[in-house]
Amino acid sequence: MNNFKKPFGKLFKKVIITGTILVGLFSVAFVEDLFQVSKNLDIFGSLYKDLSINYVDEVNSSEIMKTGIDAMLEELDPYTEYIPESEIENYKLKYVSTQYGGVGSSIILRNEKVIISETFQGFPAQKADVRPGDEILEINGVSMKGRSSEQVSQMLKGPKGTPVTLLIRRPASSQPMEKKLIREEIKQDNVTYYGMLPNHVGYIKLDKFLENSGQEVKDALLDLKKNNLTGLVLDLRYNGGGILQEAVKIVNLFVEKDVNVVLQKGRNREKTVSYKTFNTPIEPNLPLVVLVNNRSASASEIVAGSLQDLDRAVVIGQRSFGKGLVQQTFNLPYNTLVKITVAKYYTPSGRCIQALDYTHRDADGSVVKVADSLISQYKTKNGRFVYDGSGIYPDLFVKPVKYNLITQTLASKFFIFDYATKFRNENESIGEASKFNLSDSEYSKFVNYLSGKDYSYRTKTEKLLNDLKEEADKENKLAEIKSEFDALNVKVSHSKKNDLLQFKDEIRKVLENEIIARYYFERGRVEQAFQYDKDISEALKVIGNRPVLASILKGEGTFKTIGKPGEDFSANAGK
Repeated sequence: MNNFKKPFGKLFKKVIITGTILVGLFSVAFVEDLFQVSKNLDIFGSLYKDLSINYVDEVNSSEIMKTGIDAMLEELDPYTEYIPESEIENYKLKYVSTQYGGVGSSIILRNEKVIISETFQGFPAQKADVRPGDEILEINGVSMKGRSSEQVSQMLKGPKGTPVTLLIRRPASSQPMEKKLIREEIKQDNVTYYGMLPNHVGYIKLDKFLENSGQEVKDALLDLKKNNLTGLVLDLRYNGGGILQEAVKIVNLFVEKDVNVVLQKGRNREKTVSYKTFNTPIEPNLPLVVLVNNRSASASEIVAGSLQDLDRAVVIGQRSFGKGLVQQTFNLPYNTLVKITVAKYYTPSGRCIQALDYTHRDADGSVVKVADSLISQYKTKNGRFVYDGSGIYPDLFVKPVKYNLITQTLASKFFIFDYATKFRNENESIGEASKFNLSDSEYSKFVNYLSGKDYSYRTKTEKLLNDLKEEADKENKLAEIKSEFDALNVKVSHSKKNDLLQFKDEIRKVLENEIIARYYFERGRVEQAFQYDKDISEALKVIGNRPVLASILKGEGTFKTIGKPGEDFSANAGK
């Protein structure tokens, strides 16, 4: 026994001594860290006081404090931010809640005029026949001249049940109209649309991951199940994310209980949390496609990445944004908040899809992408290779729609918006949304409407010609090439005049979608766009071809690798 006790006693003493040293080192480091914090706060406080008292001109103490805080946080990442008391309600609406009191409309400022840009179906503005394109002249007798969009928005919002009177001017009418509305609780759903596609395929469009989004997707799925579903398309395009836990709930609808969905890992151990599915799934075997694009971020990428890693869904579209960071909100004094990035998240394969490296910036402070040399390879459940550091790459890549300059210009200068307003004021009704198309004669009317209007823009050819002219002028050679240059200019100008015809199809699509929203609102936009949507077309092909769907999820052949570093297309792109 004594022979046993001696070595064990020595070992025990070593452990105790080593542990004491480690605790001591930790304590020293902790005290040193606290000292630096205290020291820097003392310096900052003294500087702030002296500046407020002694600066030559009057100082707005609140503004310079916010400027200082914002500058400090800017060194970290764009998601760590300070929210003053005046911005709390807007913050909650953007990141937490989908409800507020108001009239159910959105506005834009154009040439110092307040214009209704959209009304939401079933809410006070729409029920009172306030339309997109209407100008708000007064709210409760107060002129809107010189008001900012934030000021107008605050005047439209208010407690549920309170009255608000709008004086509006409609482009088609010479006299202003008075609209009396009663504010309601405005609920902007996370699921903005769900319905049926051809061949009994369900479709759910999820626009954000705010509170109750998991339940909304569940309710939509249960309703769609009544139609003998053969498959489901979950559309996460343009979804910037939201609450992480809601993403876990949505994955759980399609994945068995007690499966790892995402790991949240932070420097602070308390922020390291593993999230698993906790319920029996509703549809563990239903063929599933998830749509993503370069605006799908955060919680959208958790859903798409987890379902991809678990080989539960086929991801279709374009590479996602690449936001693998988690934020948490902390209360500060005087009813203010700070939202801090506390962790990175990792999908079931172990990858973090964060694309921008905010820790290691360039010498000028600019943020760079994660270097290809630092990108690592991981495996999905069935052995397909996936990669970290660059967003979620789709199993099937679909070339994104890119609009020509003429289309972008007509939209940005509001000619498409204004013509849709004109069309609505001249046509009381149109056919059903899903089948709506503008005839050639209607498109010709639009072209005539543009006559005399300034929709000028510079093509890439024009920019190159201008550069050529400047360089030739510098080298005193412009006179030598003037005749050739003028001839090219004429040809380019003539070609540009034909753009309304050359790009007729894409201009017409955008115009149709704006017009349909005047009659059928957001739901109409979605249904009308189905006929042109290449991502949905690919999704229907995959769901309709079970052998192809199975081969993708099993990682067979060209589907073994998804988005190698440096590639613009996956191995299976274009199939």
